[in-house]
Amino acid sequence: MNTRSKTNNLNNIININNINENIDFDEASKAWRQNKKHIGQGHFKYVCIKKTDTDGTNCGKACYKDSLYCWTHRGCNKKDN
Repeated sequence: MNTRSKTNNLNNIININNINENIDFDEASKAWRQNKKHIGQGHFKYVCIKKTDTDGTNCGKACYKDSLYCWTHRGCNKKDN
């Protein structure tokens, strides 16, 4: 006998299987790694997001505490980049 909970679980499984999304995992991985530096064995470290004036890339230094910026650029979140 199907109870309401069993029927709902079955419907959820059927709906999950019918999802037809095209996800580009390479693009998603690149986007996820934009503000991170690979430090080995599957570990990553957040890096400063301040754009350099010379070539427009991120600063790349390690972030300061719970900030998006390094020690040098730590005041950038209070003013425009």
